[in-house]
Amino acid sequence: MHGLASMIDHTLLKPEATGDDLRALVAEAIELGTYSVCVSPSKVTYAKAAIPAGSGLKLAAVAGFPSGAHRSEVKALEARLAVEDGADEIDMVIKVAAAIVGRDDVVESDIRAVRDAVPGTLLKVIIESAVLTDEQIVAVCQAAERAGADYVKTSTGFHPAGGASVHAVQLMRRTVGDRLGVKASGGIRDRATAEAMIAAGASRLGVSGSRAVLGGAPADAAGTY
Repeated sequence: MHGLASMIDHTLLKPEATGDDLRALVAEAIELGTYSVCVSPSKVTYAKAAIPAGSGLKLAAVAGFPSGAHRSEVKALEARLAVEDGADEIDMVIKVAAAIVGRDDVVESDIRAVRDAVPGTLLKVIIESAVLTDEQIVAVCQAAERAGADYVKTSTGFHPAGGASVHAVQLMRRTVGDRLGVKASGGIRDRATAEAMIAAGASRLGVSGSRAVLGGAPADAAGTY
């Protein structure tokens, strides 16, 4: 792996994804040299079985996806089972409504429940930045850091308000400094956008149309993460 590809979580979170789709995802990730594949928690075993031993490809799973409006106990269990099935990383969604009304204690407690369920596993916290004010973004990033997260992440890519923005990535990076990683996801469909996110401070990218971003065929805007 090298360069831009090594910063990409090659992602497939469509609910209709089949075993064949997951095997194709893994094969493409290995061909392109991406850092990982990111899948739904119930699909971890399929993806894990498709990853050749020694390939170095990491496997991430989401938790509380895409709404974040799950009980913390459910998110924690979902994360723990995904790790038991072979996931190396967890991307969890916060309780967005709690962030909007300023209940940073609830946001922190929710993240901590997942952190405690998967100690030693890299944890990314999806804040859904497009629906938050700058002040809320800062507060949520601070809560994630207090709760022991390893990364803050812009978006699920499923919210109608939108995905990653350069402004949000810059603000998140300023808030967490070099103590946490920052993952930009949602709407990254070409190399120029990917490079703009990295320049803004992103250390990981969530992309479904990775071949397009890395210089292949154009991505289908309706189907990209």
